[in-house]
Amino acid sequence: MKAVAIIPARIGSSRFPRKPLSMLGGKLMINRVWESVQASELFEQVIVATDNEEILNAVIVAGGRAQMTRPDHPSGSDRVAEVAQGLDFEIIINVQGDEPFIDAQALAALLNCFSDPAVEMASLMTACYDPLVLRDPNIVKVITDLKGDALYFSRSPIPYDRDGISDYKTMRHIGVYAWRRETLLSFVELPPSPLELCEKLEQLRALENGISIRMVETAYQGVGVDTPGDLLNAERLLSKT
Repeated sequence: MKAVAIIPARIGSSRFPRKPLSMLGGKLMINRVWESVQASELFEQVIVATDNEEILNAVIVAGGRAQMTRPDHPSGSDRVAEVAQGLDFEIIINVQGDEPFIDAQALAALLNCFSDPAVEMASLMTACYDPLVLRDPNIVKVITDLKGDALYFSRSPIPYDRDGISDYKTMRHIGVYAWRRETLLSFVELPPSPLELCEKLEQLRALENGISIRMVETAYQGVGVDTPGDLLNAERLLSKT
């Protein structure tokens, strides 16, 4: 299967303006993400999709690939789809531009999902046992059916252990997505769905429209950088590697 990784990176962010151009371990954040994905050696191309010429030039100067996209995309998926529309790859992986520690094994597991012709879309999840994390609405939880397809994503703890005796393993969602190209292009044409608007979770649009999401359990913890505080934590993690 021909696969491409596309990394959406926009300059505007209410919680962390100019995040892709922040420094992490002596490198720009966006370049560190590009290098991590490229080093996996899983993709024929790794492309940064951006709305900003400064990001574009920074990636190209560092030896990466980048493409300008429209500035008005409502989500990273839309930005990725704009680039994917002009490419001839069967599988598209969307790696967020704030995942500098993205794991090659996790990416490989996502790609392996598509050996099953029934899989249209896939994403990652990891076990979570910390009750404080489970109650954090910024941490998205996911439950699956018995074959591993997502049943629901929520900012609330799910499932609810009514009697407090269940050994059900609660899973935290990690927002790295893989798509068949035609599924991605169809998805971005759909209007926002009711549950998506309620929870503010784009992946619910897929479920509400009958697009199944195969979930892959991974040990990768999804160390995203959403705030300047997260960047400090990422610096500490990097110093330990």
